[in-house]
Parts: sequence; C-alpha cells; structure tokens
Amino acid sequence: MPTPLTPAQLAARSGLSVPTLHHYEREGLITAARTSGNQRRYPPDTLRRLAFIRAAARVGVPLAEIRAALDTLPGGRPPSAQDWAALSATWRAALDARIATLTRLRDDLDGCIACGCLSLDRCALHNPGDALGRTLPGGSQLLGDA
Repeated sequence: MPTPLTPAQLAARSGLSVPTLHHYEREGLITAARTSGNQRRYPPDTLRRLAFIRAAARVGVPLAEIRAALDTLPGGRPPSAQDWAALSATWRAALDARIATLTRLRDDLDGCIACGCLSLDRCALHNPGDALGRTLPGGSQLLGDA
C-alpha cells in the first residue's frame, strides 16, 4: 500500500498551501485519514484529485460544482482522463456563455472608453436603448435603484 502523505508533503507536491488543503477537506473535495495522534494523512491519489480541482477552478467552475462532479465517481476514487473529458464537457456550455458575456462587456466598455461620453441615453453598457429613461427618474442607476 502506498505511503500516505502528511499535509506538508501534499502541499509541497501539489503546490497548494496547507490551509487550502484544509479548506478543500472542509468543503468535501478531498479526505484525510487520522492517525492515532489525530494527525491528517492523505492518500497519494489525492494529488490527482487536487489537479482536477485546480484545473476546474482555473476555468471558473465553482467548488460546489467540482464537489458534485467528484461525488459522481464511484468509491471516491481519483478522476481519470476519461472522467475529466466527460465532466469538463458538462461545463463547456457554461464556460462558453461566460466567455460570450465577458467579450460583450469588454466590447461595450471599449465603446465607452472610445467615445468618452458615458451618456446614459446612448451607452450600451449602462443603459442599453435608454431602458431606464422610460421607467426611472434620472440618476436612479447611480443610486442603485435600477
């Protein structure tokens, strides 16, 4: 049986801090056994789970969704390349939607910077089509009423 890793060893090998490991454990993303002295010991395959978590988090997948994905694996085993392909495919549409939204926001922001007007009756970023002008008194958006 492979030798379990201490939190310091797992942190050194994964590139994560010990507090991050403890946070992931509290969130149910990884598990540790306890020694008779109540010290944590992680199975070596935790490194694969951490790589999966980091890759998913890097593209913006919330930890709750990562945990739900890991929970689908039988017996809490580490994810395989096939698991990554299947699970990441489920996140692709949401990632594509976020990219489209950010691209649109960036392009609208560029428009405001280019003209410098920030006119609320013409600005596609703050008031597309002057929708607020038809429903709220002036300055409502600035005050947070929108």
